[in-house]
Amino acid sequence: MKKLLIAAAVTATLIAPLAAQAEKIGLAMAQQDTFLTILKNGTLEAGKKFGATVQVEDAGNDVGKQLSQIQNMIAQKVDAIIVNPVDTDATPKITKMVSDAKIPLVYVNRKPVDFAKLPAGVAFVASDEKVSGTVQTQQVCKLLNGKGNLLVLMGELSNEAARTRTQDIEDVVKTPECSGLKIVDKREGAWDRTKGQDIMTNWLSSGVKFDAIVANNDEMALGAINALKAAKKWTPTSIVAGIDATPDALASMKVGDLKVTVFQNAAGQGAGAVEAAMKLIKKQPVERFVNVPFELVTPQNLSKYAGKN
Repeated sequence: MKKLLIAAAVTATLIAPLAAQAEKIGLAMAQQDTFLTILKNGTLEAGKKFGATVQVEDAGNDVGKQLSQIQNMIAQKVDAIIVNPVDTDATPKITKMVSDAKIPLVYVNRKPVDFAKLPAGVAFVASDEKVSGTVQTQQVCKLLNGKGNLLVLMGELSNEAARTRTQDIEDVVKTPECSGLKIVDKREGAWDRTKGQDIMTNWLSSGVKFDAIVANNDEMALGAINALKAAKKWTPTSIVAGIDATPDALASMKVGDLKVTVFQNAAGQGAGAVEAAMKLIKKQPVERFVNVPFELVTPQNLSKYAGKN
């Protein structure tokens, strides 16, 4: 009997660590604004689903801090690292650091500049930015009947998404059906609501003539709306467009303020990044680019997107 108890105890000791061992995934966030917080929460929920532990680090938009956080994750020997980069121009360094450590790497939401050269064991989960600014501006063009002056609020230009979304706007303006549109000014609002409001206030003070404001994200669009209302320049027909379909943006659209946004599935990107990381950990094949589609949101189909982000 004593031998049986000892054998059982030894077996339990050997099995317990294996049963308790869960994959540990490091999540390096650029910052935690409204959209990225939803994305982060999507990774945490997916981590629970896969039985993995997700360790979150917030770089506070500091590229040096993010590199240090990733180095710490490598030192801790996490099983995979998911990175939402502060500066997409820094991704070649991140790719090399993590790949040299032989740790699976997944970029999420922001396209790495070295995307075309990503080695095996590295993936990118996001939405195709060529779609976002394109469908956004096409809808603005439709609302303006193909003619009018545009003001453009850009995200951080160190970010691939900001550059691509802005180029999307410029490309739509060049199309025959929207050639009557003209970009009269564009400023960098760094994805931030307060900065968007400040820039809009400056535009109003300068007396620039415009027919619509096209912002690279909802936060800046909402800032522009706040500025228009504060200056008593807002009317029910004012056209402001954003991207992301955040809860605040949808609430603004519901009361008739924001006219256009584009649904970017933040939680879906977060969950997709965890799924890709788990597959890479298990040496399973993963596409280099995992696409989470963008969808146009207008007052007409608004109800379909309530609660999605």
